[in-house]
Amino acid sequence: MKHSLLKDNLRGIYYIILKDMRSYYFKPPAISWGMVFPIAWISAFYLRNPSSFTELVPGLIAMSILFSTSAAEATVINFEIRYGSFERLLLAPVSVPAILFGKILGGAFFGLMMTTIITISSVLLFDLQPSILYLILMIIPSLLVFATLSALLCVAVKEVMDAQILMNLPRFVMVFLSGVIYPVANMPDVLQYIAYLLPLTYTINGLQEAFSVSQNSHMLINFFILTLFLIIFLIPAVKLLRRKFE
Repeated sequence: MKHSLLKDNLRGIYYIILKDMRSYYFKPPAISWGMVFPIAWISAFYLRNPSSFTELVPGLIAMSILFSTSAAEATVINFEIRYGSFERLLLAPVSVPAILFGKILGGAFFGLMMTTIITISSVLLFDLQPSILYLILMIIPSLLVFATLSALLCVAVKEVMDAQILMNLPRFVMVFLSGVIYPVANMPDVLQYIAYLLPLTYTINGLQEAFSVSQNSHMLINFFILTLFLIIFLIPAVKLLRRKFE
């Protein structure tokens, strides 16, 4: 019985990912949020100081992770609830947590594709030699963290626009305070305390280490902190979604 339920959930997760890819992610708005916006943002700083562009590559990759995973994730669930398609998912032999995991993994998988393109292009264009292992240790949990954060904010509200507006606040706070452009160490103390409460800070710290591997690496610390953020976001997201339908 348990084996059959697990099989049904895994199959449901797989088809939810495929459906969301076709219906939401492979669309111009999602692609522009995942690639065009981070590139345009970083390019503005490149035009100001072209000599330091390689220092902005970790921030570019981090922004691609953040914006590509949340491009549609923050609105998909509420959109489907509003138009009745989410209820059809509940008729299938798939649990509510499995449906949520499918939504999260759909956003994370789309983010992985966008981030891979950005990362490979940056490495080849600027002849960089990052640690592949470090990149994997940072990119994978970061994708899951921000996809889960988007899903959490989505199920926390009722309307599609409310979810999008709510997601914009942590997105832009993290862009300005997590070290994307300006080093956290050079910020006032109060802003540094805030920065270390934001998951993107640890993503950028890890990506910076991936591009400049040193003996005093904090990679595992960044990895475990991101894993902790994932758990913190996932548990209430599952509870909120269950409360709506169970």
